[in-house]
Amino acid sequence: MKKELLAMMIWLPSMMMAQYKSQVWSPDNGDGTYTNPVINADYSDPDVIAVGNDYYLTASSFNCIPGLPILHSRDLVNWEIIGHAVDQLEPDSVFSKPAHGMGVWAPSIRFHNGEYYIYWGDPDYGVFMVKTKDPSGKWDEPVCVIKGKGLIDTTPLWDEDGRCYLVNGWANSRNNFASILTVRELSADGTRAIGKPVIVFDGNGNENRTCEGPKFYKRNGWYWIMCPAGGVPTGFQLAMRSKSPYGPYESKVVLSQGKTNINGPHQGGWVHTSQGEDWFMHFQDKGAYGRVVHLQPVDWSTGWPIMGKNGTPYEKFRKPKSDCSIIVNPQESDEFNSPIMGQQWQWHANYKDVFGMPTSFGVFRIYNDKSNQTIWHTPNLLLQKTPADKFTATAKLRLTAKNENQMGGIIMMGLDYSALVVKRVGDKFQLQQITCKNADKETAEDCKIIATLDATAKDKIDYQPAIHEDIYMRMSVNAGKCQFAWSADGKNFHDVGNIFTMKEGKWIGAKIGFVSKEPEGKNNRGWIDVDWFRVTK
Repeated sequence: MKKELLAMMIWLPSMMMAQYKSQVWSPDNGDGTYTNPVINADYSDPDVIAVGNDYYLTASSFNCIPGLPILHSRDLVNWEIIGHAVDQLEPDSVFSKPAHGMGVWAPSIRFHNGEYYIYWGDPDYGVFMVKTKDPSGKWDEPVCVIKGKGLIDTTPLWDEDGRCYLVNGWANSRNNFASILTVRELSADGTRAIGKPVIVFDGNGNENRTCEGPKFYKRNGWYWIMCPAGGVPTGFQLAMRSKSPYGPYESKVVLSQGKTNINGPHQGGWVHTSQGEDWFMHFQDKGAYGRVVHLQPVDWSTGWPIMGKNGTPYEKFRKPKSDCSIIVNPQESDEFNSPIMGQQWQWHANYKDVFGMPTSFGVFRIYNDKSNQTIWHTPNLLLQKTPADKFTATAKLRLTAKNENQMGGIIMMGLDYSALVVKRVGDKFQLQQITCKNADKETAEDCKIIATLDATAKDKIDYQPAIHEDIYMRMSVNAGKCQFAWSADGKNFHDVGNIFTMKEGKWIGAKIGFVSKEPEGKNNRGWIDVDWFRVTK
């Protein structure tokens, strides 16, 4: 265990500047080409902008906090997480517990008059905006631009005359209508609506059903709306153009699966680079792994943005022109040596101090959540996205139990979930696999007892805590299957429990990380101290 605070503080500046290289997925082939996906993790509904030689990407985050991840790149291939734009969602009475599938839906990021803006639709509360002058720093508090239900997938467009327009889609689950896009005018500062919505595109009753996720652009005097249609896993990308922001728009399919293995290629962002090239970043729905991010070249020679290879996606292609050759990937492993939570981690609800926090002695402490409900309702799950189709995640942790039935361990979380935990039972501990299928339907958890373990430390003055020290837990993931294992020494691992079939969460991919839990009551909280978490082949 790492205890030297002074050394930790000396390491912190260089560690925070270090560029992470993944062992399990890197799209840069090192020969001037890349392999899709450029981000093999669930950054669903991505949007991207170019500001000089820098690129910034954000994505949906739903109920996960911090929300609206900010990723940076110098070549559209190599990405790292540099921050988040939202620290808390309102109202806290809703988002202080896991509000699965609610919160931040498909965002858009824009640069205007020296400031960065992100707009998103919360389907239950309206259209929101945050802005900043430093995308890696603190963003302003969210502003509610339009109150209402069902407004989703919002993108602003500032015209040459200073006027601002907003395009958005509509959520059938809130309004009982969908597959339409509307445009309205906002105030010049983008903070409020000054016009009423106008339907500019209707996908009902035709092949363009489920048109949503629109992005708004202007190019060579044309107003462009680019959006997906045809459904999430199997749809295609539309581009539409008009001489007026209010239409009428003519449309064309500019990207579809064709004969490739890349299903439903759509919903993303177009950028024109400082080197004069055009590129489109979009997602592919990979089920339990979530919606991963691909990069395609864009050809405007026909007057339309034809993407990929004549409208079908490339799996491998040359990298965009760039002055940067650094290989870097979104963060995964964590030694927990920093007093700041790693950028890859998110809680499953608005953060409270009782969830847990970094420490000065080289571990991250996660307190037991007190609840008689299932893990589905646990707000202090500390989770990150799955980083590849095949990987191994190993953690070293210690459980301090102040009372019976306090537990903690690692979890693969989704609509179905499975966790490997150490749980105090009497004066001993049990190693258990806790599994739940169709958790959103309030089904019961199944508990499989794997082993009984002795307490390794006791409080000699007042025997309240029993401590099981330094257990190593592992999950090995391949082709949507998860195998748990454990070790007492970190060297000899034993596969345990049932092989678990991963399943996506509510609008998000399955996530990996930690659970720390106990029954509701007046007992002092127990906790787990996580020494490290490492993602390897």
